[in-house]
Amino acid sequence: MGKAKILVVEDQNIVALNIRNKLKNLGYTVPSTAASGEEAIRKAELTGADLVLMDIMLKGEMDGIEAAREIKARFGIPVIYLTAYTDSETLERAKMTEPVGYISKPFKEEDLHSNIEMALHKHRAEKGEEGEGEKEEKESV
Repeated sequence: MGKAKILVVEDQNIVALNIRNKLKNLGYTVPSTAASGEEAIRKAELTGADLVLMDIMLKGEMDGIEAAREIKARFGIPVIYLTAYTDSETLERAKMTEPVGYISKPFKEEDLHSNIEMALHKHRAEKGEEGEGEKEEKESV
């Protein structure tokens, strides 16, 4: 399995670059970044991303929750929210999109890494793309 491709959706350019650099340091590929919900949907389709890191407050008409709902429905790509918004109303709206994670800013690199790894593992298992070693291990139990 190659490096996971992660689409970063963040409307503040300096923050997006920071996240992109952290992801690259962790060994992931970042094919693109997006600053609006509409752009995130286009780039999710074009890049074939394995995972989307989504901020909630974005430029444009569509917020990150609406974009995540659309990305999940159209492409089946899992989403982790990476946001400063942790109020209960936002959390409730976000939960409706069934994200694979919700990380509040500021975040630690190791929290980002562990959330991504768990999300990717869960998504692959749901799609039946477990590694052969994992399948053999389960069969022998």
